[in-house]
Amino acid sequence: MTANARATGTGKSLTGARPPRGRKPTVTSGDGLDDEIGLDALAGHAGYAVRRFQIWIFQDFIRTLAAVDIRPTQYSVMTVIGANPGLSQMAVAKRLGIERARLVHLLDSLEHRDLVSRIPSATDRRSHALHLTARGKKALAQFKQLAAEHERHVAEKIGKGNREKLLRILSAFT
Repeated sequence: MTANARATGTGKSLTGARPPRGRKPTVTSGDGLDDEIGLDALAGHAGYAVRRFQIWIFQDFIRTLAAVDIRPTQYSVMTVIGANPGLSQMAVAKRLGIERARLVHLLDSLEHRDLVSRIPSATDRRSHALHLTARGKKALAQFKQLAAEHERHVAEKIGKGNREKLLRILSAFT
């Protein structure tokens, strides 16, 4: 069975190919051994397949951007701030679906790295306007190049056409 068939946990590859007849789908266990564990109804659940794909996506993203020590959520926050300078913390949290308390900790770490700055809002004393620092702008450009490499990995895994279809399907949730 192919690695991407194991990644889906359905016995199908991400491009739809099935394993040879007579073989049960396999799931790769954490210890690197293939266990013959059937998935029963999970094999037909979109949520299960999406979650397995999400795990693969995050692992590849983290591996691809490891040298710059940026995580998917940090990248998302910096990208939104870079595209919309001056947004409030609440606006970023709402747009990305991040709990406000979690965003505060994430911004603390980005601010500590001199990538993001929080400036008191001119219109609301209770909020802060978020901006990328000069270092943050330069870093985000590098992060975007590495993220593009990650997206090439996704296209290699599922095919360019399937990646485009997937983005169209998932656009209903963004």
